[in-house]
Amino acid sequence: MKSLSTKIFLGFFLVIIIFTSLILFFTFKTTREHYIETFSKDLRNLNLTLIKPVKQYLLIYDYIGLRQYINEHGQHINIRLTVVDSTGFVLADSKSDPMQMENHMSRPEFQKALKGSNDATLRYSTTVHDEMLYVAIPIYEKQKLLGIARVSMFLSDIDALTTRLSTDIMKIAVVILVLILMSILVLSRNLSKPLTQLSQASRKVALGDFDIKVFIKGRDEINELAVNFNHMTERLKALFDQVTSQKEEYQTVISSIQEGLIVTDTNGNILLSNAGFHNIVKNQNVNNNSIEKIFQDEQVLELFKSVLKKRKPQTKEIQINENYYICSANYIGLKNEIVLLFHDITSIKRLEIMKKEFVVNVSHELRTPLTAIKGFVETLEDDANERNKHYIEIIKRHTDRLISIVQDLLTLSEIEERQSQVMLSKVDLRILLENLTKIFEYKLSEKNIKLIIHVDEAFPKIKIDPFKMEQVFVNLIDNAIKYTDIGFVKIRVYQKDERAIIEISDSGVGIPKVHHPRIFERFYTVDKSRSKKHGGTGLGLSIVKHIVLLHQGEIVVENNPDGGTRFIISIPIKLKTKTINT
Repeated sequence: MKSLSTKIFLGFFLVIIIFTSLILFFTFKTTREHYIETFSKDLRNLNLTLIKPVKQYLLIYDYIGLRQYINEHGQHINIRLTVVDSTGFVLADSKSDPMQMENHMSRPEFQKALKGSNDATLRYSTTVHDEMLYVAIPIYEKQKLLGIARVSMFLSDIDALTTRLSTDIMKIAVVILVLILMSILVLSRNLSKPLTQLSQASRKVALGDFDIKVFIKGRDEINELAVNFNHMTERLKALFDQVTSQKEEYQTVISSIQEGLIVTDTNGNILLSNAGFHNIVKNQNVNNNSIEKIFQDEQVLELFKSVLKKRKPQTKEIQINENYYICSANYIGLKNEIVLLFHDITSIKRLEIMKKEFVVNVSHELRTPLTAIKGFVETLEDDANERNKHYIEIIKRHTDRLISIVQDLLTLSEIEERQSQVMLSKVDLRILLENLTKIFEYKLSEKNIKLIIHVDEAFPKIKIDPFKMEQVFVNLIDNAIKYTDIGFVKIRVYQKDERAIIEISDSGVGIPKVHHPRIFERFYTVDKSRSKKHGGTGLGLSIVKHIVLLHQGEIVVENNPDGGTRFIISIPIKLKTKTINT
């Protein structure tokens, strides 16, 4: 690669050569034209001095004397002299024998003279076979043309003078050119030297050496550039130290996080991981690997794909080996990356399992004595007086409620089993719902509530577990009737995309929005007094939620604009026939 000084020198050299060549060309051209003009004037003046003696010879017809005068005078001044008569016949010529010369009347200079012009003519001479400069002047006597006198000189004489002058000019130009080029060479080196220093310094900065400094003498722009370069390296060093410090702090924070953490690109390739994550995956080769290879379970991959698609934070409970984790995933739009955080909830999960097992065991233990109590109460009721019947009725009602709670707890525990199975079959929801109306005929007529069922005509048969979904509908319809004093309960079924949407709404008292997030928790009640009045166990909506999850669906609750509550169930039209984890 050519250096900057070489490029500057070659650039100036090329410009100066072209510029000098143009100057010399126009100088030579102008000088030659000037010489031709000068010699033309000299020839014109010389010709005027010859007219008088030539005229004397022509008047007396002394052509021999004329030839002798022309020859002597032409040799003396080294100029070619020619005289022709009025017809163009050559009478005398200082360079050639006039008797051997052809008629000259057609020559351009003679034609100009006859027209009254004494301008010079530059042309090739066929007589002497050379380029010549001619000036011709007519000779008159009382307006009678006696002849034409012509003086001429060889153009080579003019070119010789021009060449000598041009040679001198070129010598001077070469000397000046050499001096200029030497000055340019020195200047280019002086200019490129500090730039070379800056270039070498910037290369060191690029390699991480921020302590490099450039010092250039002078107060010009290059010196200012060097000062700015030094300020820039100082600023870069400060910023680099700051970034390094922040990176170390960042690494310290990442390492200190007990939870497992990974950062991936949109293809699932792991870009960053901490020690907590290495412990989760048993120190597998995490770096330069992908989550698809690390995790054999589809749960993490499904969460990853869902976050990538929706671009929103999501959380999911997953199991890795024997441990349980809450996996939180978030999409980072600026970097186009995804962050996954694994929070170990194994101890909480095991405690929850123990609690569920305890509830199941207690429920089983309570079911037999409760059934016995109910039997004895019914026996006592037959022989009791009116006063005792009141107390027996209270015992009976609370016994029934306890039996319902135990039964619901057992049902919920069965549904919440990790390997709960759904027995799928193709069901016509219209027929299923219409059959359920018979269960609620008495309650509907008692409260004068209308049950409206609307299923889209194009709605297909779908694969569900009819027994479990019947539990869902019974719970939701029963709740709607319980908390609606007047009006309607409406069921609407339609298809949206590839999902079946089932809406169950009522015109009842509604559920305040503040309770919506917890409405599906077990034993959670909006109004405890109202729940006791209607004999609710507080487990119905929890059972509903888990059955919907078994069908890979979702359930949400919202308030109707005109009052009342609406539960919206969404389940896939084409449900995968596999075990569903709740």
